[in-house]
Amino acid sequence: MQHPSTYRNRRVVVLGLARSGVSVAKVFHALGAETIASDVKPPEQCPEAEELAALGISVLCGGHPEGLVTPDTALVVKNPGIPYTSPPVREALALGIEVVTEVEVAWWLTDAPIIGITGSNGKTTTTTLIGKLLEAAGRKTIVAGNIGRPLTDAAGEADAASWLVVELSSFQLKGTAAFRPRISVLLNVAETHLDYHGGMDDYTASKAKLFANQTADDVAIVNWDDPECRRLAEGAKARIVPFAVRQRLEEGVYVDPPYPASPEDDGVPRTIVRRSGGVITPIIAVDELGVPGRHNAANAAAASAAALAAGVPAELLAAPLRAFRGVEHRLEFVREKAGIRFYNSSKDTNPTATTMAIRSVKGPVVLLAGGLDRGSDYAALVPVMRERVKALVAFGETRRKLAEAAEAAGIRHIRVVEPEASPEETLERAVREADALAEPGDAVLLSPACASWDMFRSYEERGRIFKKAAHIL
Repeated sequence: MQHPSTYRNRRVVVLGLARSGVSVAKVFHALGAETIASDVKPPEQCPEAEELAALGISVLCGGHPEGLVTPDTALVVKNPGIPYTSPPVREALALGIEVVTEVEVAWWLTDAPIIGITGSNGKTTTTTLIGKLLEAAGRKTIVAGNIGRPLTDAAGEADAASWLVVELSSFQLKGTAAFRPRISVLLNVAETHLDYHGGMDDYTASKAKLFANQTADDVAIVNWDDPECRRLAEGAKARIVPFAVRQRLEEGVYVDPPYPASPEDDGVPRTIVRRSGGVITPIIAVDELGVPGRHNAANAAAASAAALAAGVPAELLAAPLRAFRGVEHRLEFVREKAGIRFYNSSKDTNPTATTMAIRSVKGPVVLLAGGLDRGSDYAALVPVMRERVKALVAFGETRRKLAEAAEAAGIRHIRVVEPEASPEETLERAVREADALAEPGDAVLLSPACASWDMFRSYEERGRIFKKAAHIL
C-alpha cells in the first residue's frame, strides 16, 4: 500500500469492527477516503457501528454482503483474525486488490521508531517488560499492537522522540508489505495457529516478515537457542543480536551459567549478562527477577537485549526487571485458600505455553485446560503431565482429547466438565471441581492449551471468569 493520505476519494473497505478496525476506519475517513466498514456480527452486537456512522462512515453489520469489494476498491484492511478464505478477502485478491492489516497502515503514519515483538509464546510478557525498561530509563514509550491498543491510535499519538513497543501476531504480520521495525524481537517458533495458516510454512513465513524490510541500520534480536528462529533470521539485513538461556554467546545477552537441557530446576545460581566486544556485564541475578520460570528468564534476556539496542544503559535494567510482576492472564497469582494457590494463565493457548506454565509453578498441579478444537494433538503435554500434574479438569471442545492425554500420562484424577447452561457456569463448575481435587501445597492452574473462542470472546474474558470463580469458593 501507499501512504494512507493517497487514498483520498478512493474506496477503502475495512473488514471487522474490533478495536483495530474502528481505529483504522477513522484514519481513512479523516483523510478523505470513501470508507466502508463491514462486520459479520448483527447490528445489536456492533456497538462500534453507531460511533462510526455518526462520523459519516458507511457501516454494514450482519455479514459481508456480495459486491462489498468492487473492482474500483483501492485497498482492503482486514481484522487479523479474519481468514484469507473469507469471501471478501478472496474476491479482493482475485481482483488484484491489496489486502493489509492495521499494522501496515499504522507504520505509514508515524516517524517514531518501532520495537516489534513476535513469537509463539511470551509476546505479551516481553512486550510489556520492554515498555517498563524503556520507561524506567526515561524514554517516552507507548505500548500497543496485539497487546490491546490499536497501533494506529498509538501512531497518531507518537512523535519522533517516542518509542512504539508493539506486540505482533503472525496474523498481523502476514498482512504487511512495507512494515519496518527499528528493532525486531523473535522469541520462539512453535506449532500453533495452523488452522489459520494452513501449515507451518505459511506460519513461519508470516513471522519472518518481521525482518523483511529491516536494513543494516536496524537490529534483530533473535533467540539463538531456537533453530527455527536462527533459520528465519538468516536472510535478515539487520544487525543480529542473539539472546539465549541454554548457551554462552560470543556476543549478545544470555544466562550464565546456561540452563541444562533437562527442564528440572538444578538450584544453580544464574545471572543474565551482556557480552559485547569481549566484555561481560552482569545485568541481574535470575533469582531476583520479579517473575519465575526459565521461560521468563528468556523473556527478560530478550527484553534486556531490546532495551540495550534502544540505548538504555545496562545499569538501569536491574531495578525494573526486579519490580516487574508479570501481566494479567499470564501466570497471574489470584489467591491462596487453605494452602492452595490459584493461578490464572488463560493466555496459554497452545501446549508449549501450558508446558512452561506447569513447570513454573511450585508444588503438585491441578490443571484446568480446554478450549477451541483446532485439530491439535495434545500428546506433547504427556511428559509434563506425568511429572507435575496430579489432576486434570477438562472443559471446552477439547475436553476429551485432553482427558486422553491425561490418561496416557497416568493421571488418576480426571474430571471432564460437560457444558452447563452458559460458558461462565461451565468454567465455574470446573473451578469447583479443581478446588475439590486440590490439597494444601497444590497449585490450581488455569492454563488451557487452547484458544478461547469455543466458549468465550477472548482469553481475557476466560481469565476474568476464572478469577471471579476462584474468589467466591
